[in-house]
Amino acid sequence: MKKQYKAEIVAVGTELLLGQIANTNAQWISQQLALYGINVFNHVVVGDNLKRVTDTFKQAHERSDIIIVTGGLGPTEDDLTREAFQAFSNLSMTEHEASMKKIETWFQKTGWTMTPNNRKQARVFETATVLENKQGMAPGMIVQFDERTWIFLPGVPREMKSLFNDEILPYLYKLTGKEQMIRSTILKFLGIGESTLEHELQDLIQKQTNPTIAPLATDDGIIIRLTAKADSSEALERLLAKTKADILDRVGDYFVAEGEKTIEQVIVERLNHKKVSIAAAESLTGGKFIERLVTVPGASAVVQGGIVCYSPDVKMNLLEIPKQLIEEKGTVSEECAILLARNVRDKLNSAIGISFTGVAGPGEMEGKQVGTVHIGLSIKGEEDRVYSFQLQGNRNVIRNRALLKGLELILNAIKL
Repeated sequence: MKKQYKAEIVAVGTELLLGQIANTNAQWISQQLALYGINVFNHVVVGDNLKRVTDTFKQAHERSDIIIVTGGLGPTEDDLTREAFQAFSNLSMTEHEASMKKIETWFQKTGWTMTPNNRKQARVFETATVLENKQGMAPGMIVQFDERTWIFLPGVPREMKSLFNDEILPYLYKLTGKEQMIRSTILKFLGIGESTLEHELQDLIQKQTNPTIAPLATDDGIIIRLTAKADSSEALERLLAKTKADILDRVGDYFVAEGEKTIEQVIVERLNHKKVSIAAAESLTGGKFIERLVTVPGASAVVQGGIVCYSPDVKMNLLEIPKQLIEEKGTVSEECAILLARNVRDKLNSAIGISFTGVAGPGEMEGKQVGTVHIGLSIKGEEDRVYSFQLQGNRNVIRNRALLKGLELILNAIKL
């Protein structure tokens, strides 16, 4: 009978206790461990105090088989993970030559002065398996001690995830003796609510076995995580492809992307494919729409630019919205939204113009309720359109939901 491994995740950092940053590392690691059938029994957060970190490590060692520690591997005095584990284990440390060389090279290339405390990041336990940190300085470590597996990872999420995917998952695969391979993929949907999507897939979800189907609402729409188990990569691909096809047969009209691809990446790809450009006039969203698009490589070929037209004066002076229209209809109106989209398209010489105007709160404006949103869409050669919504939430939620509606409208307008 195979051993049932118990895992624990210890996050080191006073900033986590103070709520200055969220402990997203533990959430993400738990999700990955679940795929390997490794049960996580404890999440612990401890501040940057040597005695408390040491005591926490002792407690974790007593109750868990696999202890994953994030944070506390940096160069400063409050980075105490190594010191605490040494105080508990009495294992010797040494300077890891390859890691030290990497740190020195980085400082030489950047021209920064390397202070002596940076050498601390290259210190590792003599018995450790040292893991190269391709995203940062401090290496990760795997240490076998007293029939326990200790895994030390940086606290910076991108560094932690890179090491976990490249080094820790393969290690755990061998450690736990899994006979089957496990693979997950994410399907992203936009324009359909979580309850509606679950209703459409109800029978598939109820009879799910392999792959499993897990819907989840996110800030950028709905995702479905498909997780399959099989004896080979080919079998995994077949299982995932079949289930994906069954899902898209039901709700394919709302499908946006798979895996790590974002909504804005899909939009930029489609705009480039069609060789059409876009511009935005943003009152309510304050530039958030264009910001999302320009994060994508290749956006410069299709994103002409945007105008943040927050005040009535900017709407009138830069985008030539008639004063009479604003006095009669208001800036939060269908008429204003249409004209903003059309004029920004013309002024920035673009094929598509989109506009956002509305009331984010906290109070009413121009007699319009909080959450009133109008999005204008002007596409060369087509009739101008306006879409009106009554969105719920606080100020930032309304702005983000309006942005998401705009992305959805553009996706639908430029379907391949």
